Amino acid sequence: MPLILGTNSIKDTGNVANSLRFNTASSDYLNRTNTGAGNRKTFTYSFWVKRSTLGTDQRIIEASTDTSGNYVDAFEFTADDIRVVSYHNADIINLITDRKFRDPNAWYHVVVAIDTTQGTEANRVKLYINGVQETSFSTANYPDQDQDLYFNNNNDEVYIGRRIDNGGSPSGEYIGCYLSEFVLIDGLQLTPTSFGEFDSDSGIWKPINVSGLTFGTNGFYLEFKQSGTSQNSSGLGADTSGNDNHFAVTNLTAVDQSTDTCTNNFATINPLNTFPATPPTLSEGNLQCRTVNADPGYFGGSGTIGVSTGKWYFEVKPTVTTSGQPFFIGVSYEPEEMARQGATASAQYLAPTYLYYGHNGNKFNNGSNSSYGDSYAADDIVGVALDLDNHKLYFSKNGTFQNSGDPTTGSTGTGSAFNLTTGKTYFPVLADGGGSVTTYQLNFGSPPFAISSGNTDAEGFGNFEFAVPSGYFALCSKNLAEYGG
Repeated sequence: MPLILGTNSIKDTGNVANSLRFNTASSDYLNRTNTGAGNRKTFTYSFWVKRSTLGTDQRIIEASTDTSGNYVDAFEFTADDIRVVSYHNADIINLITDRKFRDPNAWYHVVVAIDTTQGTEANRVKLYINGVQETSFSTANYPDQDQDLYFNNNNDEVYIGRRIDNGGSPSGEYIGCYLSEFVLIDGLQLTPTSFGEFDSDSGIWKPINVSGLTFGTNGFYLEFKQSGTSQNSSGLGADTSGNDNHFAVTNLTAVDQSTDTCTNNFATINPLNTFPATPPTLSEGNLQCRTVNADPGYFGGSGTIGVSTGKWYFEVKPTVTTSGQPFFIGVSYEPEEMARQGATASAQYLAPTYLYYGHNGNKFNNGSNSSYGDSYAADDIVGVALDLDNHKLYFSKNGTFQNSGDPTTGSTGTGSAFNLTTGKTYFPVLADGGGSVTTYQLNFGSPPFAISSGNTDAEGFGNFEFAVPSGYFALCSKNLAEYGG
């Protein structure tokens, strides 16, 4: 299995500017009606996906001739494997991978290449992940030769991000993920090399320019470059292939347009690191975390990217807090231990954890707390400046660094909240106190909330409410490749 485009990446992979962030809870999806008769036997889908919601059935794309659920073609995550299905009152195609795809910090490239005219049944449906063909399936039913499918059928509905059945009602299989570079080639069964290539230095599978491909009658190329909500060339679902096969938008807005893409992967909250008794609810591409009203419940979540060198900046916006109850923002070099301890003890007192307390502005670490800065509350924005070249940590409130802090003072550490333990890898973390409920929105550079000012780091990455301190960078793969981590 080749390297996937995960946390670490070469810097010069080119640039895919945007993805679209789908949120399961808000029932986000795109759809269009085919307006021409395409090739129902031969076609190729290619897309990049970064998962947010794990462990549930989620429809990536489907085409259906009615809303009964009896005539449908689809690709989906069934829990954590990938399934290609065509159901025409019985299984026509049913391929389910043996392998699981549950890394929330990885971009996967998926190619489904279909040609039912092939004499060998295994050649009629080919599934590739990150440039390599999948050949091991827990279920493997292939279509008959020359079988017509519903993809590319004239007047059929095509949905991205949902399943439709039961007289038009959604079945609940809305997807939670980021999608990028979504392509349909109508009329050709292509290989992954039409859409990507292995980098000669790193071995990482990366996207290539696909604009020169022949897309066919119902073909489309969704780059998610525009931010409007209309079904036209200015909408989030705009087709840039030249076919004008634009998708309508439901429950998606400009804030769901993300710069977290298959060429620059940003940190999110890790859904795999929560303590099982009372896990928080994650949403908005794992950039929103809602803790639960549990005692002690002192853990909210941790980031997917850890760093051990360099200077890094991110912002956190609490949107809901419980009056008088503790909630915390900071970093930890053992977030897994913080999660375990958080089920039974006060995780903010652990040695690996360095936190800024919202209720009274104190700082917490290793069994003690002391005065530090101002309290903060719902809709304040806390900036975190993590200097791992000098092992200092700074916090700002609404753009003002606390304790007269200056993150650019290097080893002097003017006004820093903590001197950090050396030789460790640090992750962003959230916590709150027993009996409280806190909703946090995380901005690692691709925010889940509207930004009124707009600031980038020195590389031009990120979209932050407040100025990024000089020498600090957003937690994304291109910066990690350049500045360590």
